Amino acid sequence: MSEREELERQLKDVFGKADYPINNVMELLPVLPQGPNTQFTAGDKSWSAMELSQKLSSQAEFPYHDVDSFVADVLAGLESAGEL
Repeated sequence: MSEREELERQLKDVFGKADYPINNVMELLPVLPQGPNTQFTAGDKSWSAMELSQKLSSQAEFPYHDVDSFVADVLAGLESAGEL
């Protein structure tokens, strides 16, 4: 499994528990096991939920109606920042 696939699986596992549609990142806090300090890893890289939120800010197009579109934008944010 590639780093991207590994991270995508983790993100979908956690954020798939949210009640969609979501209108902002604050609506995702209840599904984060350790709140904004929840860690996601891919290979030797790691990001907290708070760090991912910052990377998403340039890619976000709220509201999101499903986990797939939300995770796609998180991954795009990391890719555009050169971190994935």
